[in-house]
Amino acid sequence: MSNNALIEELKWRNLLHDSTPGVEDQLDKEMTIGYVGFDPTADSLHIGNMVPIMLLVHLQRAGHKPIALVGGATGMVGDPSGKTQERQLLSIADINHNLDCQKKQLEKFLRFDNSENSAEIVNNYDWFKDWGFLDFIREVGKHISVNYMMAKDSVKNRLETGMSFTEFTYQLIQGYDYVHLNQTKGVKLQMGGSDQWGNITTGTELIRRMHGGDAFAITAPLVKKADGTKFGKSEGGNVWLDSAKTSPYKFYQFWLNTSDEDVENFIKIYSLKTKEELDSLITEHKQDPGRRILQHAIADELTARVHSEEDLNKAKDASSVLFANNTAELLKTLDLETLESIFEGVPNSDLPLSELEAGIPMLEFLADKTGVFPSRGEARKMIQGGGVSINKEKVESDAGTVDASFLLQNKYILVQKGKKNRHVVQVG
Repeated sequence: MSNNALIEELKWRNLLHDSTPGVEDQLDKEMTIGYVGFDPTADSLHIGNMVPIMLLVHLQRAGHKPIALVGGATGMVGDPSGKTQERQLLSIADINHNLDCQKKQLEKFLRFDNSENSAEIVNNYDWFKDWGFLDFIREVGKHISVNYMMAKDSVKNRLETGMSFTEFTYQLIQGYDYVHLNQTKGVKLQMGGSDQWGNITTGTELIRRMHGGDAFAITAPLVKKADGTKFGKSEGGNVWLDSAKTSPYKFYQFWLNTSDEDVENFIKIYSLKTKEELDSLITEHKQDPGRRILQHAIADELTARVHSEEDLNKAKDASSVLFANNTAELLKTLDLETLESIFEGVPNSDLPLSELEAGIPMLEFLADKTGVFPSRGEARKMIQGGGVSINKEKVESDAGTVDASFLLQNKYILVQKGKKNRHVVQVG
């Protein structure tokens, strides 16, 4: 049995789906250069992309050299793997913008320090831009038969709905990436999700047929929830690594809301904690699931790593706003996006700004204008019992007036009655 550290690490983290024969011997033999390709179809990576990123992270931590390939050329074609229909092709300007954004995100995960196994980022447009079509089909296309290409799942699964010649050639183009990196940088390993197995092994086959060298592959399982549904999406779509697309608060909440059925698997995949540390956390979590120890651990670690410690602290503060006492001052400091994230799902009502500017008597505001209370009498009674607060500050008298000075970010007022009932008034 191999003593290879990387393979053992990937196995216990549930990050190993398949590998080609001989990969463990290769990893034991020498520092191996491995790469993963990233598709530039968006200007941000999302948490689904973090699985192949983690493959590169563990490769580097095991002493090998990681290369992240950003697909400036392949992005112009579109990967058919796992897709039921043709992708919309992007302009070169859009692709270059997306590549620049993704590069900045990759630099957060990998070590770029000019050491022997320092990470590197390459763009396949750099070696494809000068290739002519006739040259490519003569030099590369002749080595792979149509039968071989048709046998790939990414092609077979599209035979009924149809596939353009453009997408059909994708596996040849990605396969040549591996050939080029193998010849110019000594790359001997390509990694990716299990849906990439066909494209990756086309590359290993091309290397064998064109140059007769060694080339290996490792894939990770596609991450799914315990119920079999796709992982990585919230109700609003993808969970992005870019804070402008998914706020640090929403990112933090996504992990915090992970189910008990999923969190043990996810924390092994996404955390950098050791096996001993995670085993201890898992044991502690199982003893008292109500404390949600694993959810807090993964939310804390990933929010800090993807964003920053400061963003993590802000997200934790924001998470406490609705439910903790003495948070009135904190509530006033939150930006509009965070407020809207916190207030999502809280019962609400609308109020014209013109009415608020003139000032509304407290009881009229709580009952007639917002419906927080069914009647002014009930509102008065709860105020007298000390059970009403606005923007986390207790309402001391039913004789007050609510005006525009109560607005949070010029848009919201938070009303609370009793310990658990909250209501958001949206003013506009």
